[in-house]
Amino acid sequence: MTTKRALITGITGQDGLYLAELLLSKGYKVFGLLRGQNNPKAAMLEQVLPQVEVLHGDLLDLSALMRAFAVADPDEVYNLGAVSFVAYSWENARLTTDVTGGGVLNMLESTRLYEQVSGKQVRFYQASSSEMFGKVQQVPQREETLLWPRSPYGVAKVYGHYMTINYRESYGMHASSGILFNHESPRRGPEFVTRKVSQAVARIALGLQSELSLGNLDAKRDWGFAGDYVEAMYLMLQQDEADDYVISTGETHSIRELLDHAFAAVDIDDWERYVKIDPRFFRPAEVDLLVGDSAKAHAALGWKPKVAFPELVAMMVQNDLAEQSPDTVKIA
Repeated sequence: MTTKRALITGITGQDGLYLAELLLSKGYKVFGLLRGQNNPKAAMLEQVLPQVEVLHGDLLDLSALMRAFAVADPDEVYNLGAVSFVAYSWENARLTTDVTGGGVLNMLESTRLYEQVSGKQVRFYQASSSEMFGKVQQVPQREETLLWPRSPYGVAKVYGHYMTINYRESYGMHASSGILFNHESPRRGPEFVTRKVSQAVARIALGLQSELSLGNLDAKRDWGFAGDYVEAMYLMLQQDEADDYVISTGETHSIRELLDHAFAAVDIDDWERYVKIDPRFFRPAEVDLLVGDSAKAHAALGWKPKVAFPELVAMMVQNDLAEQSPDTVKIA
């Protein structure tokens, strides 16, 4: 059999790393698009996944993307690259819009043009987001639920989502979107609330930190494990017909519940004395409740999440205990 070839944007993020590992385990040749010649994450990628062939390019540079396609000659493209931190999107709405929205258009156009040049069908995956639902109009949220984004990030994701549908319908491309609800892991960036909590809890348990500052403790999310969710991405591109799928656990948990489980992992029950409410961490327009219905993915893809919420939180805390321990040997 001919080895399948995959091109992944955003490969240094948690999803990109887990997806690359999955595809490599299935015998794929994997190419990762990295922005900038001196990207600080390049060394990490080389250490964790030396089998990945790195290509340099930028989602805002169509010519660079076309060169990457020419080298990768992909059978599958996974567009995970984005300015993905919701809070930052208010600080720089223009950059978020250009990269998270316009970058999707550039990737779709690169895929379409490469199909014309190569004569092969390239299957395309777009990382859509539950943040598109924003001010939710239906509970739980499904593929057909009205989108009402509440952040520049969410608005940009809506643009990319509908552009993917438009290219599928206009050009007959095998282009699918995964509407992924919150998914976390020990590889999550420390700016995200789950990793912020797991790191702080580990440091508090080790005596390295005295308190944790957070915003709205009553916000609720549908949290799953990123390692499970990348399997859904892969399964979407193995289908005969492209489509859009909600990927979620179907359970909702508040920040308070996240704190319950995180502190329980280090045998602390009275976490209230360590947690401070800071108005700086409240969103200008809050998304109060996100919970997805992934019945379509269950039926069509045979996908279901494997890691439960308490297990996920404990996994993250244990990882950060190991990382933050003074006895841990740090690798530069």
